[in-house]
Amino acid sequence: MELILEQITKNFGTKQVLKGASYTFAKEGIYGLLGRNGAGKTTLFNCLSAEYPPDSGKVELVDHSGTRRPLGQGDVGYVLSTPVVPEFLTGREFLKFFVEINQAKLRDPKPLDEYFELMKIAPEDRDKLLKDYSHGMKNKVQMLCFLIGRPPVILLDEPTSFLDIKGKIELLTILKELAHTGQLAVILSLHELELAEKIADTVVC
Repeated sequence: MELILEQITKNFGTKQVLKGASYTFAKEGIYGLLGRNGAGKTTLFNCLSAEYPPDSGKVELVDHSGTRRPLGQGDVGYVLSTPVVPEFLTGREFLKFFVEINQAKLRDPKPLDEYFELMKIAPEDRDKLLKDYSHGMKNKVQMLCFLIGRPPVILLDEPTSFLDIKGKIELLTILKELAHTGQLAVILSLHELELAEKIADTVVC
């Protein structure tokens, strides 16, 4: 499968943030979208996730049969740099709710604890309120939802920003496993070249 971006532009008033962004993500794996802060990485992600539409250009998905179609909202999982989770629920309650409402879409349903194991969320943390989770743990919960739902494209906006060295290494391991579980592409926005080279199979500037 392929994700094709062709001449994506986005303006905010008189400021042009995206100036004809084009790229073909042509294989499964981890892509590091590298650029300085303010370069438009988050804006591009917001366009891909339908948070707001691009002003011009197109984004298309090509499946294994060669059929080319516009990228739909259900094709994208977007893990925000600031995680958004229902903090009044425990990790287990939220995961149970997510699995139940997506039951018809699940390819290979598993017991809840097996899902937690995939993201290396410790048994003692699974019944804590999400409000008590660290930033990195909330990111793991978001990533777990997309791993369960299996959209062909997963976007992660600066996923290592609030992590210590141990957390970054753990996330690196999880991402590498995630990228080869049948997804089209895991695309991360990053601003550190050294980190991009460690995490990504392909670095896009």
